[in-house]
Amino acid sequence: LGQKVNLAARMMVHYPELVSCDAVTYAASRLPPDYFKELPERALKGFSQPGTIYQYVGTTQESIFGMGLTKKRSEYGPLLGRKQEMDLFVSCLNAYKDLGQRNILAFEGTVGSGKSHLLTELACLGQAAGRSRVVAMELLEVNMRQSFSALRALMARALGLQDCDSCSDRQRMLKTKLQGTIEESSYCLLNDIFLVEFPVSDKVREMRETQRKMELHSTWAKVLKKTIAGEFGIFVIDNAHFIDAASWSIMSPVLRNISLFMVMSLAPGYARTESFRKAAADATCQKITYLHLEGLKASAVLQKVCKDLGVVSIPRDLARFLIQRSSGNPYYCEELLRCLRRNNVLSIQPRRPGEEATDTWEGLISKHLEASSLAATSSSSAGSDGSVCILRPDMNLEDTVLPAALKEIALTQLDQISLRKQMLVRFAAVIGPVFTTQLLWHILPAGIRHQMNCLLDMLVSDNILKWLKKTAVPEDVQEPPKGPATSWQAERGVQRPSARKPSVEQHSGVLAFCVPLLREAAYELWPQRQRVALHRKCAAFLERHAHKCKSCSQGDFVALHRFAVTSSQDGGSCEDPAAQGDSRSWEALVLAGEQLRMDRTLVPGEPLVAKSEQTTEVPGKTDGKDNAAGSCECKAIVESVLVPLVHHCVAMGDAARAFYCLLECAAAYLHVSNTYMALMKLNEAEVLRKSLQKKRNGIAGFEEATFFSLKGEVCCCLGRRKLAKKMISKALSLLKRQFPRTSVGAFVQCQVEKLPCAAYVSRRACSFPQEDRRKRLARLLRQSCCLSLLEQLFGREGTFSGQMFSRLAARMKANT
Repeated sequence: LGQKVNLAARMMVHYPELVSCDAVTYAASRLPPDYFKELPERALKGFSQPGTIYQYVGTTQESIFGMGLTKKRSEYGPLLGRKQEMDLFVSCLNAYKDLGQRNILAFEGTVGSGKSHLLTELACLGQAAGRSRVVAMELLEVNMRQSFSALRALMARALGLQDCDSCSDRQRMLKTKLQGTIEESSYCLLNDIFLVEFPVSDKVREMRETQRKMELHSTWAKVLKKTIAGEFGIFVIDNAHFIDAASWSIMSPVLRNISLFMVMSLAPGYARTESFRKAAADATCQKITYLHLEGLKASAVLQKVCKDLGVVSIPRDLARFLIQRSSGNPYYCEELLRCLRRNNVLSIQPRRPGEEATDTWEGLISKHLEASSLAATSSSSAGSDGSVCILRPDMNLEDTVLPAALKEIALTQLDQISLRKQMLVRFAAVIGPVFTTQLLWHILPAGIRHQMNCLLDMLVSDNILKWLKKTAVPEDVQEPPKGPATSWQAERGVQRPSARKPSVEQHSGVLAFCVPLLREAAYELWPQRQRVALHRKCAAFLERHAHKCKSCSQGDFVALHRFAVTSSQDGGSCEDPAAQGDSRSWEALVLAGEQLRMDRTLVPGEPLVAKSEQTTEVPGKTDGKDNAAGSCECKAIVESVLVPLVHHCVAMGDAARAFYCLLECAAAYLHVSNTYMALMKLNEAEVLRKSLQKKRNGIAGFEEATFFSLKGEVCCCLGRRKLAKKMISKALSLLKRQFPRTSVGAFVQCQVEKLPCAAYVSRRACSFPQEDRRKRLARLLRQSCCLSLLEQLFGREGTFSGQMFSRLAARMKANT
């Protein structure tokens, strides 16, 4: 026997004449707790820990009369982000009170959109308005499978039966409320409905089954009309889409013919929801106001997070993560926040205003993370003690695993589409939230490529994907880019995209996922080995575009980076026709980068950009600054190529390659004058570097020097001159070019640099092999960059020693 069958047999023996189940079945039934009763624990043969055993008791007094709203009103004040809905409720309520205008106010929203919280708030507003009694109830999924359960619950709460303790109390209440509404002989028809014991009348006893059903329906209609018309006021039904068909057959004609004010919540995808939507669109139908609940605005999400955490501000990266992943859904936001706290990603610390940051790299990171934090309004942070939320420096929000509850919701949506569309979604999920059709075509199996266009159109019509509109394409990308091969392709002989057109006609454009959680759930369905193979394909495709744009000379962002470092990883071939493509692939990546950049720099709907991400020019950098406005496409390429490359390399388990891409990212952000993002990428590189050192995986000396050199550039931009000098001197030391620290050392080094042999020693490498010459040239260019920065830093001091060090740096640069 299997374990489940064995457990069932043991429960039948130890709990005779009871309908019992284990904890797994109890949870899977999704029935209310009132339908079960916990049984005493007993030793079951063959099971050391059988878990909790439950008895199914079915419909009880609690399940009939205890169906009030379960959500509690927020103790922090009005519901966040729902002012429009509350104003509409107040307007309709006043029209009902003053003018007698009947109205059914229906709010449609997806799971977790806050329908229940909204109805709780509206019920409280109705009670506060006075002169009206509020009858509120919440339906469950089980009510759809129980005939007349919704009608019974509504009438029971409207008649006040939930306050009755005994059967006799309920009988007295029914007689008082329904006097003159139904005949005395018909009270017995209410026995099974309200758990009462009226004596069965001779009239009912003599009825046939069909006559009894007709009389029962007539009695229910009279009771319903009595309960919801007249003095009983406002009716609130949460989850009205769970109204069963039998109840609706009686409720529908009654609602059309009486004056009432009813508020209900509905979820899409149910027959009852569709009927209300059609009725609202029908001008001849009764007054129905139908409103779709949109996601919370960015400011409301920010206030909600600060309120839930009890802080006055949160990191901007956390705000962006929650806003984008939750799409404004309050429940999604709560689950994501709960997951982050459970995994110790967040830290709550007291705010220390005016504290001076230490002159270290870690202090610089902390200062700018705090400066970029987003603060909520004073009302939303009520109850907080002035604490702030920070992210752990070694944690990456993008690596957060989707919470189980949200994954289940996303997989349910995924199961509603065909297998072929699911397959396409899974492949697109590996690429990222925004992807180009060329890259998708490249990683798809040959057997499904010919269906890609059709499947994409269907997914767009299903609101799973959306096309991104193409903006004006600059003239300089109309021709395919020319120039040297980039990154690791130079060593493998893979060339830049040629003008050859794909052999298979395909859409050329950019798409994005409408629901980010759906992409994450689809991504997690891949087995590890297949996932790594797909990431390798994506990396191979993107590497061909990992360079500056045409107007910026198309080189590496770290000069000659690809020649200074040898990659041992083969990213996979990109020789298929669709991958080679033409300039459309570059154009699509530019469009994708613009969308990704907008998603990163702007919280949807509101410009929540911190001052620290405003563009700042790097001293001594002129690349890309003299181009005409809008001609440089490097800002888009860094978002659509370099940043995803880091993700793909990490997913492949190639930390050294990821470190290479992070240095390119940081250099690219400095190239486009975005110091804040360069700082963040170098912080990621710092974490990766430490992990490599723990594993005793060495980093190439050139990359180590480049890492400290880029740190120096960032410090220079942020006005941290002392720290910048320290970092640049460290970089020069790693490049075998010592820069003196004392005035005496500077004087001696200056005399050495004046010797004729100094320049000769720097230039004698002409006889080296080409590969060695390229590596040496990369090191010399990095030395020149460091010395140029030192020249400017010391030149700005205005002191004698500063001028001496500045002249020395200039002399050393000239001899490089």
